[in-house]
Amino acid sequence: MADDSADRIELSLSIAEGMAAVDRIAWNALANPPGEPYGPFLDWDFLEACEASGCASPETGWAPRHMLAHDQTGKLVGAAPLYMKAHSRGEFVFDHSWADALHRAGGRYYPKMLCAVPFTPVTGRRLLATGPNAPSIQRALAQSIIEVAAKSKASSVHFNFLEADTWRAFGEDGLLLREDQQFHWINRGYKTFEDFLAALSSRKRKMLRRERREAQEGLTIERVTGADLTSRHWDAFFKFYMDTGGRKWGSPYLNREFFDLLHQRMADRCLLILAMDGKRPIAGALNMIGSDTLYGRYWGRSVDKPFLHFEICYYQAIDFAIERGLGRVEAGAQGEHKLARGYEPQLTRSAHWIAHSGLRHAVADYLDRERAAVETGIEELNEYSPFRKGERPDGQEHDEEGF
Repeated sequence: MADDSADRIELSLSIAEGMAAVDRIAWNALANPPGEPYGPFLDWDFLEACEASGCASPETGWAPRHMLAHDQTGKLVGAAPLYMKAHSRGEFVFDHSWADALHRAGGRYYPKMLCAVPFTPVTGRRLLATGPNAPSIQRALAQSIIEVAAKSKASSVHFNFLEADTWRAFGEDGLLLREDQQFHWINRGYKTFEDFLAALSSRKRKMLRRERREAQEGLTIERVTGADLTSRHWDAFFKFYMDTGGRKWGSPYLNREFFDLLHQRMADRCLLILAMDGKRPIAGALNMIGSDTLYGRYWGRSVDKPFLHFEICYYQAIDFAIERGLGRVEAGAQGEHKLARGYEPQLTRSAHWIAHSGLRHAVADYLDRERAAVETGIEELNEYSPFRKGERPDGQEHDEEGF
């Protein structure tokens, strides 16, 4: 994050132990500045809801330590969502083997520091600053985060789901670089779902039509957002969420209060997709709406039905994105099964500072090999693209637990 203007602005750096201590308007002006794509997960309302509901709190191993930078006039000019972590759950950039290695060597991996959005594997801004001084402010934020980690005896700092430019800048400053992959649906100017299907090979096109037909048979699908959302919708969805969370993770990350706060504050950014058997909801998925992206978050069901998961989480999301003119659908982490359904492999990126020199060197060697494997894997996956010849993606276009 080197910048020759690094000394041109005097900053006061401080830590806020909760979003409630940060001015909402000032934070949002940095998190989602005018002219930039809106990301709902950096919104003060979302982050504060995680904390006010108790989901991201010291009691759950997520102690807020948000880094703030004020200029000489006291104006907030830089910020970063930051947490002191007592474990590695809810991050989706997996470092459990690093923790085990340090423990076997007689060291202590926790606490560690995490610059990211809780429970959310979505790429976005992390070092928040705008204007001509943004590079120097971002550099100061990054340096201060690492200094705080070192003084706090934290083992490491992790900057997760970074934009490509920030990721490369961290690498230039000596941090360890990691890559992984997700699957995103890209809107290439489709006007209807049929336009999208027309871009697929004949065999895949027939498969998707059959899956949609069988999934929808005997059901109606509701897409609910904004003022149309009611507590009845959230009650039904929360049961699905708890069922899936209990089966996948043992202890779901979010509680009912969080979804109440989300409804109160961000209903117009929420999209619930529900499968209805008559008047009874049997499955549902929560999505968050950005300015150009639909983010698939959580899904669950009370009845097993072939292909219902694909319909509720993937195909309905594509339908909605096309109707709204959104550029992509991000359906969370994991899932090579998404490839056959028109979702394309995309790189995700993180950067890491590790205090212990032995662990740092071992991880650096591992990450060199892992990055090469991830990039090769994406190239190989693209060979299995469901798109017709001539319609196939030509590489990366984008710098959850998921579906």
